[in-house]
Amino acid sequence: MSSIVLLVVGLSAFLSGYLIYSRWIARRIYRLDPDFVTPAHQFEDGVDYVPTNKHVLFGHHFTSVAGAAPIVGPAIAVIWGWLPAFLWVVLGTVFAGAVHDFAALWISTRHRGNSIGTLTQSIVGDRARVLFLFLIFFLLLMVNAVFAVIIANLFLSNPGAVVPVWGSLVVALIVGFLIYRTGAGILLPSIAALLTLYLLIWLGQYVPLELPDLVGFGPTAEQVRAAGGDMVAAAEAARADGQRVGWIVILFAYTFFASVLPVWLLLQPRDYVNGHQLFVALALIGAAVLVTNPPVVAPAINLALPADAPSWFPLLFITIACGAISGFHGLVGSGTSSKQLNREPDARYIGYGGALGEGTLAVTSIIATTAGFALFVGLDAWHEHYGSWASASAGATTAFVNGVGVLAEGLGIPHAVATIFAAVIVISFAATTLDTSIRLQRYIIGELGVQYGLRGLQNRWLATLLAVSGCALLALGLDRGAGGMRLWPLFGTTNQLLAGLTLLIVTLYLVRFRRPAWVTALPMVFLLFMTTWAMVINLLRFRSESELLLLVVGGAIFVLELWLLFEAAAAVRRLGADRREDAVALGPDGASAE
Repeated sequence: MSSIVLLVVGLSAFLSGYLIYSRWIARRIYRLDPDFVTPAHQFEDGVDYVPTNKHVLFGHHFTSVAGAAPIVGPAIAVIWGWLPAFLWVVLGTVFAGAVHDFAALWISTRHRGNSIGTLTQSIVGDRARVLFLFLIFFLLLMVNAVFAVIIANLFLSNPGAVVPVWGSLVVALIVGFLIYRTGAGILLPSIAALLTLYLLIWLGQYVPLELPDLVGFGPTAEQVRAAGGDMVAAAEAARADGQRVGWIVILFAYTFFASVLPVWLLLQPRDYVNGHQLFVALALIGAAVLVTNPPVVAPAINLALPADAPSWFPLLFITIACGAISGFHGLVGSGTSSKQLNREPDARYIGYGGALGEGTLAVTSIIATTAGFALFVGLDAWHEHYGSWASASAGATTAFVNGVGVLAEGLGIPHAVATIFAAVIVISFAATTLDTSIRLQRYIIGELGVQYGLRGLQNRWLATLLAVSGCALLALGLDRGAGGMRLWPLFGTTNQLLAGLTLLIVTLYLVRFRRPAWVTALPMVFLLFMTTWAMVINLLRFRSESELLLLVVGGAIFVLELWLLFEAAAAVRRLGADRREDAVALGPDGASAE
């Protein structure tokens, strides 16, 4: 299979979805109004509610939702073959994920910038709102823990990425100051920031930085066994554990401060700069595919799955947790982006368009791992890498980074620079997700504080501290951080569950106002069925493998899901009764019966 074919088919589908499907939805279902006063103007406070240029906001929204998930998920899912992964990414993005993101941003904008959890109260009921908030809390807990582990592992394996990643934060602060405090515009600072970032990437190969082992772990019995009794190798593995723990602690200390700063100072400019970096990266990968046309040598459908690999049905639909559809996107859209939307029509560009951008990233991940990485290591080594589910999961970012490195070499870029470039991409977007989701978790803790009358939880400093502490404990609680990727199946299931429930809320809202609801109802039914099935499979596996922490967390999420579905069913019955009463009151001809 030619990788050019995959790229062209994917991009053509996304372009058609934006030009045709999203335009019809915007006009006929969401009915976007250019004169509607958005929450960014209504409640402007200079911290969270800030009217924002749509291109700057697109950068924030896109990089916040993209993160590492649309890279990691497809890089794992190709273990089943590239065809199922590719079809789910393309069709799921156009007909489910982009519709979901657009809907969450629109409905939040129409309701004072409230989160999707808060909106549940008016649409389903008071109890449902609390259940939804707890579900969101659990999801954000796992998002932050998983992404912190991914970043820490990439710093360990790519020390040349340390300087460009942390240097980009300084660049972002300068860009934010120039744009919002000096009126310098956005074009020249953006170009200067991008050039500086690439200079830092080039510099990174000469200044690789490794974090010293500040913890001093000793080798575990498992590490000694894995090293075949070689105590030197076991000690090196323990040293890596100490470095990983150090990076995780540093990352969460950084996110504590980043998530309480005004959005204009760091969040927006950093995401805007990272957004440009991602566009350049996608353009380079696309150009490399067109120039080199590496064959997709991995199987279309893998008929020789390893013994520990689960069935692709339904696990494919939660392994690719982002890149097709993601509940986390709804949290960003209704949590931060809706508070910065300048005009309501911008919601189509930011919501639907942002999801298509993530889908494009997922397509490039499939190409990089099934064509580029296979060329880098050879077909036999590729099959060895995907010879077990554990190996495919742990090495997902490695496959992507090295795959992009090989593709970039086709454009004359040195492999060392290209791999640093790819690592910086993954780290930067995982870090932007960390910043945004910690901020969102602070909002959720504050809302729970209001619900239960706990004033301390409404303090943004205390709420942020609780969010950061909980995520850090979860990240570090699984084999000194090394086992963080074991959270991926549970994260994916919860993420897709939340997307299904968000579509449920939007569907009920559309039904209430007698608008066509099938656009959100069809993907909702599909997702809720698949995620419930996948959750049962995961819980049974956690029980058989004695994964007590994952079993408890997963069980709590499963109970919350079933409870919330019962609440939604009750809301549907009430809605049906109300509509019947309206019909009786109007009479058979639509006139008042009185």
